[in-house]
Amino acid sequence: MEFSQPDDNNNFSLTRFESMLKTNHVLFFDSSEFENIIHHYLESGKIALAKKAIKLGLEQHPTSVNLKLFLTEIYIMENKFTEADEILNEIHIVEPSNEEIYIQKASVFSKQDLHEKAIDTLKIALTLNQDDEGLTDLFALIGMEYLFLDQFENARDYFTKCLDIDLEDYSALYNIIYCYDFLDQNQEAIDFLNIYLDKNPYCEVAWHQLGRQYFTIKDYDKALAAFDFAIISDDKFVGAYLEKGKVLEKKKLYNEAIENYKITLALDEPTSFALLRIGHCHEKLGQDDLAVQYFYKTVHEDPLLDKGWIAITKFYNKKHNFQKALFYINKAINIDGENVIYWKLYAQINHRLNFLEEAERGYKKTLDLGNYELQTWLSRTDILIALGEYEASVLNLIQAAEFYPETAEIEFRLAGLHFTMHESSKGHYHLKNALLLDHEFNFILDELFPIVLQKPSVQKLISQIKK
Repeated sequence: MEFSQPDDNNNFSLTRFESMLKTNHVLFFDSSEFENIIHHYLESGKIALAKKAIKLGLEQHPTSVNLKLFLTEIYIMENKFTEADEILNEIHIVEPSNEEIYIQKASVFSKQDLHEKAIDTLKIALTLNQDDEGLTDLFALIGMEYLFLDQFENARDYFTKCLDIDLEDYSALYNIIYCYDFLDQNQEAIDFLNIYLDKNPYCEVAWHQLGRQYFTIKDYDKALAAFDFAIISDDKFVGAYLEKGKVLEKKKLYNEAIENYKITLALDEPTSFALLRIGHCHEKLGQDDLAVQYFYKTVHEDPLLDKGWIAITKFYNKKHNFQKALFYINKAINIDGENVIYWKLYAQINHRLNFLEEAERGYKKTLDLGNYELQTWLSRTDILIALGEYEASVLNLIQAAEFYPETAEIEFRLAGLHFTMHESSKGHYHLKNALLLDHEFNFILDELFPIVLQKPSVQKLISQIKK
């Protein structure tokens, strides 16, 4: 539907309408005024006011097709598909060639996950359309429906039709590249972008996307050149400076990377990503004081960014300043107690400090949050063994074996635990399994169960299997 641009008349209509609502004194508006009022409220997200305007509008203009189409739009928003269909069918009798009917019918199908039907309906609307702008909108809608169906080649074709009409339809351009990305067709995306840039050589968006494609295939020199062209096209393009910084890091040009990240801080509000990358660059340059300053700035800028807290924690971890590392990972956990990476670091740091109960708690929480890496199970087991919690150790290993069956590292530990608990038959069973799986892991017995290793029956079984 077409609407006139906001002007003094529209503002006057809005003022009159809102005054009418306050006074309950009914005023007359022509249908186009109602249309502009409704459009304004929908654009502003004021749905309740839009509904009032539609109701009053239809009371004054009960045959207005456009007002009825607004009503169906509201019904579709509220998932009242039957009501929307009834009105659309009524309008179709009066105006069978109104493309907006088919667009809204397609919207009903789409919201019901009937995307093939939505596409067929939109294709009918295509046959009724007369202007390029309308065609572009329809091509984009069809492209989106194909995306819902994961038919990326078809989606790409329709978004390309949008660009054929409007070379500067950057929404379509982004969607085309999204399709190439999803299909892992980086070279095809590069070819497409180069052809596009021949037609639109100063398009910073295309240069930026081209740089991203070269970065993905690790052609860093071409990526750098593409981002430079993006910056030449728009020297305030923050995204290009950020991506250029990432390329310079890959090329180990850390000082130049820092310069580009700092440009983004000057152009726009500081981003936690740029601050974090600057910190990592300083760390690579051995400038530890500057590195940690930027890590602090990162978490100050965005306390919820896990990478910032992880960077600070790992920084102190590397410096063997485990107390400080523990201090910062505790702060992170206080902010987000469900972050599995935080708990894993918490466990590892406590383990290094020999705070075994806390380390065990950390590994257990890590497992509870879904980190089922073998090393997590084994680390928790070894701590439970050190704490003398043998039954808990066995239960932990039985759970681990569900994820990692026939694993020598699990079987050797189970063998040692059962021997320690004087369950010799179970011990021999697991020891035999372990030796058959990989006898080279028998050092586990030496490290965790040295007394078990001295048992004659254990030595005998080891020597038999090795032979």
